[in-house]
Amino acid sequence: MEQITNYTTIYLNRLHMPSIRWTDIVEIIVISFLIYQIILWIKNTRAWALLKGILTILAFILIAAVFNMTTILWIAKNILSLVVIATVVVLQPELRRALEQLGRTNFFASLVSFDSSKGGDGRFSDKTMQELIKACFEMGRVRTGALIVIEQNQSLGEYERTGIEVDGLLSSQLLINIFEHNTPLHDGAIIVRKDRIVSATCYLPLSDNMGLSKELGTRHRAGVGISEVTDSLTIIVSEETGHVSVAYEGQLSRNLDSEELKEKLLLIQNKPLEEKKKRLWKGRSKNEKETDR
Repeated sequence: MEQITNYTTIYLNRLHMPSIRWTDIVEIIVISFLIYQIILWIKNTRAWALLKGILTILAFILIAAVFNMTTILWIAKNILSLVVIATVVVLQPELRRALEQLGRTNFFASLVSFDSSKGGDGRFSDKTMQELIKACFEMGRVRTGALIVIEQNQSLGEYERTGIEVDGLLSSQLLINIFEHNTPLHDGAIIVRKDRIVSATCYLPLSDNMGLSKELGTRHRAGVGISEVTDSLTIIVSEETGHVSVAYEGQLSRNLDSEELKEKLLLIQNKPLEEKKKRLWKGRSKNEKETDR
């Protein structure tokens, strides 16, 4: 019994909790964040299908290792560096987009909320939002195509410089006049910053997303393209159908009605959360009453 007690004492003496420094905690948080972002990136790109293919190959290599299949192991060993290079080449657009997304992420703003979201009109005023919605559906009724890019945190100065400076207070009449057929500014996109149209006839990058419908034209691909490389929201009015769509974070929401467009704009308006909820609730209640009638 005494011997067991001695062994237990020795074992317990060897056990000790390692000292944890604050840098260790920060390191764990950073690594966890990076792993989470990599998993999200893999899931939302072609890397997910590629990863499944790589896992399948690794399974065959594991089987070869268990049964000592020397030829397969030799081939796997010698082509490993080529596989890494090939993966980088195949995923070059996705890697570039991921690095751009990482570069425009404001970590401190997401961790600490300052006064910018506590009051005021937010990123743009309610009047600007109403004018946008009014103009889009008026243009849709007469089949006037439009491409309206709304700036958020990331500056669109690079694309603004490709167009013609306007710097005018946003109104439905001004929007309709800009996109009217055969007018000097109707071709290309306009960029909206806060409550002003800062530039027109701007050139936007086209999306290379193969998942987009083949029936979509250059205007929709440009709208999705700018949303893939910036945090902007783009409203697209189709010249062929008159339908209103929104491109945001690389995703295209098509055939929206005025309430759905309003909800999209509320998401980026940067108003206090409680106020957003109240306004969204009012809009939905109004729709429900109209449906009941």
